[in-house]
Parts: sequence; structure tokens; C-alpha cells
Amino acid sequence: MLIGLGVIALGFILMSGGGSDDPNVFNPEIYNWRRIRLAPALVLIGFGIEVYAILLNPDASSSTTQDEVSETFPKDKHTK
Repeated sequence: MLIGLGVIALGFILMSGGGSDDPNVFNPEIYNWRRIRLAPALVLIGFGIEVYAILLNPDASSSTTQDEVSETFPKDKHTK
């Protein structure tokens, strides 16, 4: 999960800057490839990593058997 946060932070860092010190002067550096293509892609990839990390089951490596499941949820013999 920390990797995803790092990728998102890197994307926002790459997006920053490019402004002009004088508000009356336009700086075309704001539209360069890094700010328009790379940084938003990194942010989206970071969010994808976060979603994957949230949905990942860390206990998936231990396989559960039918006996373990039946011990956890015993069959009710008194149902109609």
C-alpha cells in the first residue's frame, strides 16, 4: 500500500511547477509532456495499486479445506 502512495505522490510532484513568476507572462512549460501525460498516468497507476492492495487477501496463501469450513460453519441439523 505504501508503494501505491509513493507512486501517487510522485505523480503529484511531477505535476507541480511550470508556472510563471509574473502573472502577465504566459509560460508554455505548463503544457509539457511530463505534466500532461506522465504525471496523471502515474497517479492513476498509483490508485490502481491502492485498489489492488485493498482487495488483496493476505491469507490467500494458506488454503482452507472443507473440514475447516465446516468447523467454522457447522450444518444445522434442526432445519426444516
